[in-house]
Amino acid sequence: MTGRSYDDNKENMANLSERQQALLKAIVEEYIESAEPIGSEVIERKYNLGVSPATIRIEMVRLTDMGYLRQPHTSAGRTPTSMGMRFYIQELMKEKQLPVTAEVSIKEKMMPQRSKRERLIKEAVTALAQRLNMLGLAVDDEGVVYYAGAANILDWPEFYDIDVTRFVLSLFDENPRLQEIIGMAHGTDPIHILFGEEMGFEYMRPTSFVFTKYDVMPEKTGIIGVIGPARMNFSLVLPYVKYVRNLLNEAVRI
Repeated sequence: MTGRSYDDNKENMANLSERQQALLKAIVEEYIESAEPIGSEVIERKYNLGVSPATIRIEMVRLTDMGYLRQPHTSAGRTPTSMGMRFYIQELMKEKQLPVTAEVSIKEKMMPQRSKRERLIKEAVTALAQRLNMLGLAVDDEGVVYYAGAANILDWPEFYDIDVTRFVLSLFDENPRLQEIIGMAHGTDPIHILFGEEMGFEYMRPTSFVFTKYDVMPEKTGIIGVIGPARMNFSLVLPYVKYVRNLLNEAVRI
């Protein structure tokens, strides 16, 4: 589930105490909800961590020094780094169960198109875009790019910066750059998460990609996933991406 190998960070991740893990979990979940730097007073008010405000502040400084949090500008609050987000996803987060109604609705729209590959992929991308309010994308085995929901990203504060939005949308005109970004994913995990701050493009820093491979036909694969803010709700995004991938694979086998 990484763009960077999980094993590379495993030793460092193991250094977090239970209290630090609980604090990091609280900060990440607050940040996903608010998109604002999280201060110790918010954590004290909303989470029963059983420690004093001073202890919370000390632990926030420690998590910052360790690389899990950052302090943007002169704000007293903290936001998670990609390293902090990865720890949360791999160790602290529980994936949500998709509503049965959502699963049935997506399947009813996709499966009638199973004999028309292009239409099937378009339905899959549209389903992700609509359900997650993000930009859904797919690239088939021939490098053809499909996307839906470009307007959705304008609902996220991270994309109020026109340069960020322009850069993301330009990926669909400059396929080699999109392929370069996808190629940054390493490891054997079926789901890949790439955080913008790891990609080397300034205007990608507030964003993240989630994608997975799907079967186009025997021995040929494509990728499907979403682009959204770095603080996307991964507990919901991951199961949706997996479910749509599984439907694509099922459609190929029928």
